[in-house]
Amino acid sequence: MHMISLASRRVHNQLRTHLTRAVTLSQSSFFSHSSPTMRPLVAADLNPAIANVQYAVRGELAIKAEEHREKLASGTTDLPFTKVISSNIGNPQQKGLDQPPLTFSRQVAALMEYPPLAEVVRGKWPQDVLDRAKELQEEIGSIGAYSHSKGVPLIRKSVAQFIEERDGYPSSPEHIFLTAGASAGVSLILNVLITPNVTGVLIPIPQYPLYTATLAQFSGIPLPYHLSEPDGWSTSLEEIKSALLKAEKDGAHPRALVVINPGNPTGAILDRATMEAVVRLCEEHSLVLLADEVYQANLHRPDTHPFHSFKQVVRALNSPIPLFSFHSVSKGVTGECGRRGGYFECTNISDEVLALLYKMASVTLCPPLSGQIGVDCLVRPPKAGTPSYALWKQETDAIHAALRHRTQLSAARLNALPGVSCVDSPGALYLYPKIELPDRAVEEARRLGKSPDALYALELLDATGICVVPGSGFGQKDGEHHYRLTCLCPGVEEYVGALEDFHKKFVEKYGGL
Repeated sequence: MHMISLASRRVHNQLRTHLTRAVTLSQSSFFSHSSPTMRPLVAADLNPAIANVQYAVRGELAIKAEEHREKLASGTTDLPFTKVISSNIGNPQQKGLDQPPLTFSRQVAALMEYPPLAEVVRGKWPQDVLDRAKELQEEIGSIGAYSHSKGVPLIRKSVAQFIEERDGYPSSPEHIFLTAGASAGVSLILNVLITPNVTGVLIPIPQYPLYTATLAQFSGIPLPYHLSEPDGWSTSLEEIKSALLKAEKDGAHPRALVVINPGNPTGAILDRATMEAVVRLCEEHSLVLLADEVYQANLHRPDTHPFHSFKQVVRALNSPIPLFSFHSVSKGVTGECGRRGGYFECTNISDEVLALLYKMASVTLCPPLSGQIGVDCLVRPPKAGTPSYALWKQETDAIHAALRHRTQLSAARLNALPGVSCVDSPGALYLYPKIELPDRAVEEARRLGKSPDALYALELLDATGICVVPGSGFGQKDGEHHYRLTCLCPGVEEYVGALEDFHKKFVEKYGGL
């Protein structure tokens, strides 16, 4: 028996050796790409719609700005500036812009991330912070777990209450979807609205490139309508009607109208009469209204240019139009872009459609819990008389004042430059100056295969380290040139001085105006 056992074991070992060699040879053959049918993945294999997606605020300028930043970090002294200023994107807490986070929001977030911290800070942090974190913890449990796909029910109730207090009309938590930033909500709604290569969506020009990029991704048809720059970038009903007529001639089927209020990149704020006219136009043409209202707290002159939500206008008019309204923690004075928190509210949307939206939201399981906590702090800030209120009021007032000062000073100084005109934005985080460029600059841009304002922006970056977005990335009328800059940059005097000096040298370099 022992001899048989040894022989059996010897055969088993020999067999295992042969099999191991065979598997090794097979793997070697597979990974050597010797198969005549195997070829690498190439761009032509991908969804062709992706090729049409463009997103200017993180395009060529942003890439080159990062290259400059890396050179500076390596210790180079070859560049004519010592820092890169990211004025291309509304990212308040980005390094170099350094808008401070609100203490209340960060304290609540810290306790949600690590609940035992409560015992360490008890008696040191305000009691309303501890109470808020405890309330959320009892509702959510660990933020490392999935929540409801529409978002934590308690937070959706808080959003509904915020909307009711803002507008004076009821809001249902069941009509609220929390999202990974407002952009995720916009993408979800456009996805469900669009029939590829058939559906048209009216978008303002200039517009935030999220809309053209998302339309390209889902093979929707952009139907541009121009805002009126001489009238402070106001929304023109005649332009929207003209776009609808053109769509009819072109065979597109308009299904939705996008309004960004306050505007991006323009900073314009719609007046109540215009909003009412927009709602009536949507009724006439059976359009779904998408109201991008993420800058609703960024008001530089609230007494003369107040914000009204489209939800309020739709309810006041007793209008039946379908409305999706978007908000975010990324803007306002919160500026928590990286948390990816936002929401949209559905108004006049049927239960059938709400169920389909819920199904689509469930595909991604849930929005980030840290973003949902941020939304709760956005819609439930400290109230007067609570321990955190005084500091919260001090911090928010300081941010509002800084944004107002930077916007007004920048607009005034830019308007004093030859060949520059700039609407003094009453809202949002940006200015969108119009620039006249010398003929030689336009010819040089064409030679390089670039838009003239892209050439201007690239030379501005190389000369000053200031990164802006050319107007061609937002859309503009033929023959016009703009760029968008944020009003988030500290040291505004030095910053605007660099813009002024560059503009004068650029005009002189290309032969004057």
